[in-house]
Amino acid sequence: MLAIHVRAVVGNVGHRSGHRLRVSSSSVVTAVLFNNNNNNTNILTAAAVTCGHQFDVVGRRHYSQQQQHITRLAEVGRLEQPKMDGKYDTGQLFLHRVFGYRGVTLFPWMARVYDRDVNHNKTPTTTTTTTTSTTRPLAADEAAIGSTTAAANDDSSSSNASGYNTVGREVRGHTHTYYQVLIDSRDCPFVRTQTEAVTFLGNQENSRSLYAIPGLDYVAHEDILPYTSTEKQPIQHELFDKFLMVDPEKDPPYSPRETLRAWQEKNHPWLELSDVHKETTDTIRVTVIPFYMGCRNSQNANVYWWRYCIRLENLGDMAVQLRERHWRIFSLSGTLETVRGRGVVGQEPVLSKSFPAFQYSSHVSLQAPSGHMWGTFKMEKEDGTTFDCRIPPFTLESKPDANSPSPNANT
Repeated sequence: MLAIHVRAVVGNVGHRSGHRLRVSSSSVVTAVLFNNNNNNTNILTAAAVTCGHQFDVVGRRHYSQQQQHITRLAEVGRLEQPKMDGKYDTGQLFLHRVFGYRGVTLFPWMARVYDRDVNHNKTPTTTTTTTTSTTRPLAADEAAIGSTTAAANDDSSSSNASGYNTVGREVRGHTHTYYQVLIDSRDCPFVRTQTEAVTFLGNQENSRSLYAIPGLDYVAHEDILPYTSTEKQPIQHELFDKFLMVDPEKDPPYSPRETLRAWQEKNHPWLELSDVHKETTDTIRVTVIPFYMGCRNSQNANVYWWRYCIRLENLGDMAVQLRERHWRIFSLSGTLETVRGRGVVGQEPVLSKSFPAFQYSSHVSLQAPSGHMWGTFKMEKEDGTTFDCRIPPFTLESKPDANSPSPNANT
């Protein structure tokens, strides 16, 4: 196999707003662009695209009007052949295929993936569970979610009058490998994914506080582009040395510390990735991953919390922009809540050929141990026309609630 040196662009950028580098190779490579000088100039992620025996490293650059600086390439490491079979070991350095950041694998999760784009004519061997519950919007999320309208008198059939997003539809599931990973802190400010998306509840029984571990993510097996590095500290993250130790006899040359094993075991119920839901409308692929966070008591009533991670990816050539969101939260008692608002998490991201993906997380709480959600994103094309992009229905299931987890890696 041809060895490819992986490089990153560092420093600030001059007057040009875009750059394309073409190199002859049979390998795929991704570079990470970042800015280490000031806050006036942002250098975003570069994505790599296989093109026969060539690849493009594409980076969109924003520049400061006050000053211009020279961009240079700094070596990151040497790309390895991605694994088609088997799993990556703990300590594998990688570049994210879509978002371009540098990271390291901690441990794998085996998830059930429900892809609504797959032909479901055959009898499914695994199906999603449809459960309903009484719902209440999470107070801490109200600013991000927007206005909420309770539709207690609606029935479930009215929510499906448009003929799509039928929650009860059986979908075939298959098992797929995902990884818990650490993101290099140098790349966190410049990737189009929230890097504080993994959250925990506070330890107090009546607490509604959320705690986040910066730079923690979940990555699908196919999004791992493995590489090796000669740097003594290839990944900069506060948990890297706490979780991993150098082991020259291994490949990759890192072994898990007992701290990582204890942390994984202690927080397993709230870290575990179990179900992944996917659906494509036009060329926009939406992936949803729900996580149960635990139960707390509020005013003598149990409140169950979930976080959900959503990734939007443009698989086409025409740029689109997310303008609005429309959620439905259905309960077994017949309550249907409708949530509408502009954008997501305060943004209206553009999904273009250069920057095709955006990922974010949010939260929801229910006053019952299970429920389900579905909805649409209103997307606007370059010509001004709009269409509704479906959000695949996903189930919110609770687990037996043991002691509250602590995000502290030392406990």
